[in-house]
Amino acid sequence: MDNNFDLIVIGGGPGGYVCAIRAAQLGLKTACVESRGTLGGTCLNVGCIPSKSLLNLSENFHKAKKDFDKQGIEISNIKLNIAKMMSNKNKSVQVLTKGVEFLFKKNKVTYLKGKGVLLSKNDVVVYNNNTKKNYKSKNIVIATGSGVASLPGIEIDEKNVISSTGALSLAEVPKKLVIIGAGYIGLEMGSVWSRLGSDVTVIEYLDHITPGMDLEISREFQKILTKQGIKFRLNSKVNSLNNKKNSVIINFTDNKNSEEETIEADKVLVSVGRKPYTEGLNLSKVGIKKDDKGRIDVNKKLQTSIDNIYAIGDVINGPMLAHKAEEEGIAVAEILAGQAGHVNYDVIPGVIYTSPEVASVGKTEEQLKSNNKDYKVGKFPFLANSRAKVNNETDGFVKILADSATDKVLGVHIIGAHCGNMIAEMALAMEFGASAEDIARTCHAHPTHTEAIKEAALAVDKRPIHF
Repeated sequence: MDNNFDLIVIGGGPGGYVCAIRAAQLGLKTACVESRGTLGGTCLNVGCIPSKSLLNLSENFHKAKKDFDKQGIEISNIKLNIAKMMSNKNKSVQVLTKGVEFLFKKNKVTYLKGKGVLLSKNDVVVYNNNTKKNYKSKNIVIATGSGVASLPGIEIDEKNVISSTGALSLAEVPKKLVIIGAGYIGLEMGSVWSRLGSDVTVIEYLDHITPGMDLEISREFQKILTKQGIKFRLNSKVNSLNNKKNSVIINFTDNKNSEEETIEADKVLVSVGRKPYTEGLNLSKVGIKKDDKGRIDVNKKLQTSIDNIYAIGDVINGPMLAHKAEEEGIAVAEILAGQAGHVNYDVIPGVIYTSPEVASVGKTEEQLKSNNKDYKVGKFPFLANSRAKVNNETDGFVKILADSATDKVLGVHIIGAHCGNMIAEMALAMEFGASAEDIARTCHAHPTHTEAIKEAALAVDKRPIHF
């Protein structure tokens, strides 16, 4: 029957659509429910993809305006056309979302447009405008992602007080932009608008930026961003926002001296994290348990408290990253097909796409210390890397953490140009249990930025060649 499936996936984001495609490849009759009207979820529509477009374009604009002249490329009358920039971003998103729809057709995944709601462990109803249809499935995967979080008493109107979604679609460059929260989303958006001409200030509750990152990298990152013109008010608690017609007054308290201050801005970006999106799914009625943070509880096979219902991505514990959701989606599809689906959570890379980029995989120094793990450190600066030098990309360094006894690589943290691509080498190495010696003895092409990885691996054993 048309309404009967082996698997229904609720949510068409990176986790959901990948899960659906893999399940269909493995011979399961599969449907995917998505309410947005386009596939790809937050990531493709209003997250990872459009933000990377703006990061790339704003960096090109900044280089053309500030750097090229020093390097012998003389350009005059450089103009910023925000409307064209946004149009370019929107076209990219449209092409990619249509691409996912094509992949559904190619793999014979049924695309159900509307909001999916659980009626029972095998029944899903899909509401689309004023219509509703019932579907049955042997298995269900919840992949509904996450939504923007805010602070108590602060309302996001997407006009003066904006979320990351609003920050991707501003019609003009704000003169003053205040960002609440120094996580990766806020810093990426701050970089975009700072390059395009905004005076950017970041207010963060903690005494350092990018919570959870290796602290040495975090501090270096802040130094570089400060040098680029972004201001930071750390150790500060936002109390309230007074949203006027053309500006916002931010009231905040310095946690050290308890003194209150105010700052005025054209726009305020609230970037204090994201929360699992599970509203209206009927989870409690079906008997699916959640933890105290609203995330769906799952076991190692990603099963919820109902054994034929699974959950993946931002609605469960773990880093809220598109590629983490994808791996979980593939794992569930393979488990359902009788294979050994598995996700190695120790080797999930994270990247901040500023300039320079920041990338990491594995443990931080702080985590190793708290686990009483003996480790060695190898570092190498891009200032001593020939390719980085000739490209004027000398900010940052590579840092490798290895087990003192076995030399096994435990964590890698890089700040520097192109490190979002470079981290893949170290994720692969760690997946195969490589030692720092293995990395050091692998021939790296010259001249490349990746030679800094080899040198950092040599530095673990205190024998770098070029530093």
